[in-house]
Amino acid sequence: MARVAVVTGGTRGIGEAISLALKEAGITVAANYAGNDEKAAAFTERTGIKAYKWDVGDFDACAAGVAQVEAELGPVDIVVNNAGITRDGTILKMTRDMWEDVIRINLGGCFNMAHAVFPGMRTRKWGRIVNIGSINGQAGQYGQVNYAAAKSGIHGFTKALAQEGARFGVTVNAIAPGYIDTDMVAAVPTDVLEKIVAKIPVGRLGQAHEIARAVAFLCAEEGGFVTGSTLSINGGQHMY
Repeated sequence: MARVAVVTGGTRGIGEAISLALKEAGITVAANYAGNDEKAAAFTERTGIKAYKWDVGDFDACAAGVAQVEAELGPVDIVVNNAGITRDGTILKMTRDMWEDVIRINLGGCFNMAHAVFPGMRTRKWGRIVNIGSINGQAGQYGQVNYAAAKSGIHGFTKALAQEGARFGVTVNAIAPGYIDTDMVAAVPTDVLEKIVAKIPVGRLGQAHEIARAVAFLCAEEGGFVTGSTLSINGGQHMY
């Protein structure tokens, strides 16, 4: 029987690439999304991967969402915490709501999802949790104190939870992408994007499938000796 994975924010960008990579590895994938029903339906039509709607920042919604997936597809063996938002601004312009929204979704979502699946993984003595951090959680970024704090928190969360899961066969790892060629990055003004690329030693943006392949390895049977690690995939922009 195929293992079951939940990929949060799994219908677009990096999340879509991860969902597809896991499906290609023979895993049954449930792609979580938060808002756009039309795009989620188009994703399912295009990929054959079922999409499930809930807010990862809502503790009870995560528990209910995982329960629904398990009822329909089977026990969840793999969670990829990819969902995230930005609410950028310098601290003088950042409101408390801008801070809370990013922390609630980006960091709180990791806790909520892990809490929902960890007991089952522990009982079955097998599990994979992969958290998507960021280069900006490692190096910081002007105008992103909320985002950088959340992503940095993900890296610490990963190391701590890895220690709790190790003896039960549950691995917990993080990936810290650099600048990836997604719709969000494509929206950056051309002159700004050129300056970003100029700082990347390999001389280009990353591709979503390059993140997805790393996730697929960490989720595989062969990834069982890797836990508590953060894999930086950023073209050499930040060597951490």
